[in-house]
Amino acid sequence: MKIVVCTKQVPSVEEVRFDREKGTIVREGVPNEINPFDRRALGQAAELKKQFGGEFVAVTMGPPQANEVLWECLAVGADRAVHINDRALASVLAAFLAREKPDIVFCGKYSVDADTGQVGPEIAALLGMPQVAGASSLKIEGNLATVGRETDEGLDTLEVELPVLLTASERLIRPPRVDAAALETAKTAAIETLTAADLGLSADQVGFAGSPTWVAGIDEVAPERATIVVQEGDAKRASARVLELLEARGLFKNGRLSQQLEALPPPASDPRPEKAIWVVPELVSGKLTAAAGELLGAAARLGAQIGGQVCAVLIGHQVEALVPELAKAGADLVYLADDARLEGYDAETHTWVLKQAINNHKPWAVLVPATSQGRDYAPRVAAELGLGLTGDAIGLEIDAEGRLCQLKPAFGGTIVANILSKTMPQMATVRGGMLKAGRPRANAQARVERMPLDGLPAPRVRLLQRESQTSADVGRLDEAQIIVCAGAGLGGPENLSYVQELADALHGVVGGTRRVVDAGWLPRQKQIGLTGVILAPELYIGVGVRGAFNHTIGILRAGTIVAINNDPEALIMQHADVAVVGDYRELAPALSEAFRHLN
Repeated sequence: MKIVVCTKQVPSVEEVRFDREKGTIVREGVPNEINPFDRRALGQAAELKKQFGGEFVAVTMGPPQANEVLWECLAVGADRAVHINDRALASVLAAFLAREKPDIVFCGKYSVDADTGQVGPEIAALLGMPQVAGASSLKIEGNLATVGRETDEGLDTLEVELPVLLTASERLIRPPRVDAAALETAKTAAIETLTAADLGLSADQVGFAGSPTWVAGIDEVAPERATIVVQEGDAKRASARVLELLEARGLFKNGRLSQQLEALPPPASDPRPEKAIWVVPELVSGKLTAAAGELLGAAARLGAQIGGQVCAVLIGHQVEALVPELAKAGADLVYLADDARLEGYDAETHTWVLKQAINNHKPWAVLVPATSQGRDYAPRVAAELGLGLTGDAIGLEIDAEGRLCQLKPAFGGTIVANILSKTMPQMATVRGGMLKAGRPRANAQARVERMPLDGLPAPRVRLLQRESQTSADVGRLDEAQIIVCAGAGLGGPENLSYVQELADALHGVVGGTRRVVDAGWLPRQKQIGLTGVILAPELYIGVGVRGAFNHTIGILRAGTIVAINNDPEALIMQHADVAVVGDYRELAPALSEAFRHLN
């Protein structure tokens, strides 16, 4: 068996600073490390080598100092280390992998510096290889791999024949320990150095010239929060004060979060076909997710500026009944791919459908939800069509030259880059909760155009089992405007009831810190933070949350942050708009009662 692990050196996100004067990221003095998800891939590759033998190759790209990544790879068991001394592009890695002909290619689920998981699916597309993104378990028998895949709803168990590309999730395996002596030995080992030219790639295929997108500018995200401390001896007085402060911020009306949906602009009277903006809605249990309304609302606003038609590409089985809902949300035209073979999600079939539609109709822009599904197939579409893709965008704007500006977070969201595309259509995956749906259009209708599906490929990845960890009554974090977060300070899972009661009183959703999720109190889909979900709710309430950097980076864009902690010096208090000091066992029930009385 031959295994290749693609690794990346990333700066410590916590240490990165931004020079406002120069508009640049300050990397000097910032320690570098292996991307955390890549460490899981290394650990799994080392275990497979012990089990099956064969060859374990580690590869990285970047400047000369990227060699430091490879020393660690060698120390944990890699047989060869390869440094491609060039800018990290999927096409370069794919050229190297095509030469190596591996049975399994591993990448990390995503890179924590760029908040993106595009490279793995793009490589798989360029190699014509099946993929499983977000692998959380792996079993190999002969030429068959059984893979557990994390999704936004739960866990899928899949079966796929080798060769295959896998991206490693945080829970695939424990990261391997690096022995100090082995690391010193690795530093003396030979590292194979290649350039893109060695792989048969020309100058116009790599670097800035080869990149289908470019960064037009970057800015720092540093929300200023003037913390108000609430420290009353009585829980009822404290809760009354908190409620007073939240109402003063305009958060509540009639006991619920005050949200005024703006009317959507009218459809263009004479839409320009070359300016069509597409949205690919996602379905869960046959229903549209909230992201459909958010993206269609954004598309309608953008379309009004450029005279473009808003279109939805609806993929599934027996889904035509959803067309009126899409029309009310802003779609003027729905391209319908309805077939029994599309009943369940599959990366390659979704890629094929969207790729055919783009080739046939040539839209101006394509917007996809940045969910586990969207991050899985959108990069594959982009790679197969040679398009640029901005992953996990948090905003979309039209600039003075009529171009689509895609605002992309990096370094956990502390930096935002303005990305422009060199290719058409412009593609982006967009995080949930970042854009606003519009007020539904009354009596709206959308024209339906059925898509031909001749040639639809059979899936190479087969679904064996699906386990759901979320439901309508539990709620998804990426769709929630009010989140109550459980911290390890609760003491144990038996105390989650305090958090759930508060969330219920607010009509909100429960989330958790990494420590809470790792302890098994809540499912992984509820983890908030750098390696969990990064959110922008209107209101976040942390109960017993310590406030570690990896968690607070996930709530930078929250509208209002309330922290409840008995320690006034807890880190979370520094990030809060309202810091409530006291015992959550008294404060949470008092707040729950206060919010219920608003109804």
